[in-house]
Amino acid sequence: MKNYALLILTTIFVSSTITAQLKPVKYADEGQVLNGLSIKSAKKSSQNPGILLLPAWLGIDNASKGIAENLSKLGYHVFIADIYGEGNYPKNTAEAGKLAGFYKQNVAAYQKRIDLALQELVKSGANADNIVAIGYCFGGTGVLEAARGHLNVKGVASFHGGLGKDAARTAEPITTKVLVCHGADDPFVPTAEITAFQQEMRDSKADWQMIYYANSVHSFTNPEAGNDNSKGAAYNEKAAKRAFEHLQLFLNEVLKK
Repeated sequence: MKNYALLILTTIFVSSTITAQLKPVKYADEGQVLNGLSIKSAKKSSQNPGILLLPAWLGIDNASKGIAENLSKLGYHVFIADIYGEGNYPKNTAEAGKLAGFYKQNVAAYQKRIDLALQELVKSGANADNIVAIGYCFGGTGVLEAARGHLNVKGVASFHGGLGKDAARTAEPITTKVLVCHGADDPFVPTAEITAFQQEMRDSKADWQMIYYANSVHSFTNPEAGNDNSKGAAYNEKAAKRAFEHLQLFLNEVLKK
């Protein structure tokens, strides 16, 4: 009897320490193969909240994987999108800039890739009507396009992302809640772009908020960005921690758990 009880306790302990794992997911945009990553919530919930994660311009990286794993522990199904597709992954920042530039100029193609990833998140178990999209750098630009394109997300959160859009595009109503977390010293987002974005949010009657982080430049959430602000992109531990806390507040407000 003692041995049986010990076996039960051991089983309970082991099962309670098992954590969700990132799993590769192959999907497609017509003939283009895409390779995303999926991780289920480590907690059970009848609401099955989901988070679509759009990575920075180099594609799926260690930073996005770490964020996905942390969000899983907090009770969210997470899917990391592959925007570029198999055979198109950049080898350096120069290639990344060209690829990201294409999607920034061809927003319909970008929105389509985002929507396809959104569908994979739902297939993984997330509630289609209980999802937030978050993005970093190039991905931060992407989640704003998800809001502009009226994709089925309840909120979007952009971290050190580009804010601009073609001035020829008219501002349409945005019903998705918007959070922008921005490095106060980011040299890659001009003041004019910030001003235009804020005016767009007003014109779109959006429920939006923009938070600035002191002494922070581009990529301030990425530990692999180094710590030299003079390069324009650098990690800031304090800002990264604050931004993640602000994300959690946003998720708690927007999603049902």
